[in-house]
Amino acid sequence: MPSIEARLKEMGIVLPTPPAPVGSYAAAVIARGMLFVSGQLPLGPDGSIAPGHKGKLGQDLFNEAGQEAARLCAINVLAQARLALDGDLSRIRQCVRLCGYVNAGPKFHAIAAVVNGASDFIAAALGPGKGRHARAAVGVAELPLDAAVEIEAIFDLEQD
Repeated sequence: MPSIEARLKEMGIVLPTPPAPVGSYAAAVIARGMLFVSGQLPLGPDGSIAPGHKGKLGQDLFNEAGQEAARLCAINVLAQARLALDGDLSRIRQCVRLCGYVNAGPKFHAIAAVVNGASDFIAAALGPGKGRHARAAVGVAELPLDAAVEIEAIFDLEQD
């Protein structure tokens, strides 16, 4: 079974260097064999959000752009996980839960479809079993930096 790193390479994904938190929180916390990764935005390699990943779904953006933003958030989740695990993604036993927040206009109802961009990426990157997770998909009135999507995650870890 290929490693997470091998799957990412096959997918053509290079995990970015994750940004430091800009507030009074930790980007990731390990507790009781679980890794909790704080909400990640669709930041590109330059640390900014592309115009196509800003704004409200159903108003400024539509499903495909939202799914792309969610996928980028999930890439950033794995980048934070790698940093928290000292570069060793093989310690991830399973993604237990993803929570996706979608910056949604008042009549936008495809919130779950947008968050599928993150779920599908995590499933592909972690592989069968490890990538299957519980999930919440929530529409919100606003996100930091006018991001279209924010994704947070919880991972079960192999014990040392």
